[in-house]
Amino acid sequence: MIKWGGTVYTLHPLFILLLAMAAVTGYILELLTLFVIVIVHEMGHVTVARMFGWTITEVKLLPFGGVAETEDGSLAPAWQEWLVMAAGPLQNGIMIGLALLFEQWGWWESAWTNDFIRANAFIGLFNLLPVLPLDGGRMLQAAASLWFSYYKTLLIGARVSMAVSAAIAVYSIIPLFTGGKVNLNLLMLGLFLLWSNWEEWKNVPYRFLRFLMARPARLRKWERSGCLGRPIVAENGWPLSGLLRLLRRDEYHFIYVMDPEGAIKRIIPEQRAIDAYFDEPGGRRK
Repeated sequence: MIKWGGTVYTLHPLFILLLAMAAVTGYILELLTLFVIVIVHEMGHVTVARMFGWTITEVKLLPFGGVAETEDGSLAPAWQEWLVMAAGPLQNGIMIGLALLFEQWGWWESAWTNDFIRANAFIGLFNLLPVLPLDGGRMLQAAASLWFSYYKTLLIGARVSMAVSAAIAVYSIIPLFTGGKVNLNLLMLGLFLLWSNWEEWKNVPYRFLRFLMARPARLRKWERSGCLGRPIVAENGWPLSGLLRLLRRDEYHFIYVMDPEGAIKRIIPEQRAIDAYFDEPGGRRK
């Protein structure tokens, strides 16, 4: 574990296992190169996040990338999260470009350049898969929040991630039916991501609760700067939990409570609804 610039950097146990295996099999140079590529990839995320004023508490390094823990994910606009996530694969693209230049200038041999490019292409493209916690999964959620409620984007992210993870695992065993061998590395990766996203699915209610708890700070910013409000219309008697699941990430809401005749009975700012929800979780108070 290393702490630098207020951020804790840790190695996932899987990465440590691969380092040990590489030392035994003689592939330590290749794995160290992969380690450096992953570090540069993650520093792309950290650098852009800090440009937006985010607080990155921990970066956990995995063989295929990393997971950055931040205190600002629920507060930040979706476009910021999208750019923060895109910054990682962008670093891989930059490193590929530099490798080609170094080869052209005669600094690197062709064999080394090709290996370096393949490693960067794998890390960059793999992280763009729409699977959480990969960059592509986070980018999918951020983009989906432009059209769907925040709660629904959590469900979309978990469902798509489980489907793609299962597809990776199934793809790895296809050679078994054509006389080939199972791709064990790909199978383990697919199963790991599937398990990770099953946990993500189970944690959707807690992630949504965290979103609601962080919401007041975002609302105060909108109130100070001024913004347009988005209406949510519901008949009297709707549970607060159902109403709050309609909140969108980057919009301020007013809840219009209607009577059976279709007349407006009350208009409630979303902050009051959130306060009432925490006072009476799951209540039906309007």
